[in-house]
Amino acid sequence: MASGGVPRPTLPVVFDLRYHVASLTAVFVALVMGILVGVGLSGKGFVNDAERDNLTSQIAGLQQDVDASRESLGSAARVEEALRRFADETYPTVVPGRLSGKRVAVLFVGPIDGGTAFSVGKAVGDAGGTVVRTRSIGVPLETQAVQDVLKRQTVFGQLRGVGHLDDLGRTLAREVVRGGTTPLWDALGETIVLERKGPSATPADAVVVVRTAGTQRGLTRDFLAGVYAGLARSGTPAIGVEPSGSGSSALPAFVVGGLSTVDSVDTSPGRLALVLLLGGAAPGRYGIGESADDGILPPVGPPSAQG
Repeated sequence: MASGGVPRPTLPVVFDLRYHVASLTAVFVALVMGILVGVGLSGKGFVNDAERDNLTSQIAGLQQDVDASRESLGSAARVEEALRRFADETYPTVVPGRLSGKRVAVLFVGPIDGGTAFSVGKAVGDAGGTVVRTRSIGVPLETQAVQDVLKRQTVFGQLRGVGHLDDLGRTLAREVVRGGTTPLWDALGETIVLERKGPSATPADAVVVVRTAGTQRGLTRDFLAGVYAGLARSGTPAIGVEPSGSGSSALPAFVVGGLSTVDSVDTSPGRLALVLLLGGAAPGRYGIGESADDGILPPVGPPSAQG
């Protein structure tokens, strides 16, 4: 039980059980086919009775395993639903004041998605925090246009060249969190920025990353790896999120970059997990999807224990 008397929910192995049941069923079907073929061949003298009995015994054993796994899957699904209800009921009690005075920056990779922006803003606002700025960057990266901008300003000499795109991403990440003067964002504004909201000067206490664009490759992937790594090393909580039902998940890329992740941020469990992480809870992969290896929620402690 975490501090404050509120237990930490852990994600049941619902998805692993589903895969296990599917695998057992596939093997079961294969063996049934085998025994049918065996019966057919036995009449021609290719399969003896002992071999057929062995196949029959294997089928019976697998049938028992399938039935047991299906029963476990049903039980795990009920536990998962109970944990979702727990998060729904806990949200209005745990969230208020948890991010009081906190300033959060939001970075979209790709166009701003209004629904996800609303979910993030609601979570931050419900917890007493403020989204101080939102930026969205266009991908794939227009590499030549970026290099042309960098060449015109000597101060960016160390960032020139496609071999330094990860450094470019890390520098942009530092500026979006640190605030104050943001020379690189200002210089590349017309080249990579799709949309901006809120002032640049205010420093951020935490940052949320959303990728609305598809999976990126090549030089753009190198650039984004630098962005994610820069945010992860910024010294402030950095969380990659996505809504439920996302087709091309960005969470694996976020994890490689060192970010914590929350799936299903459009649900109460997702928003609660986001608030806890923004407040300084244990980093990890949370939510109600298959990628949530660390459970539905981080440990739920009193606000003073977060950060």
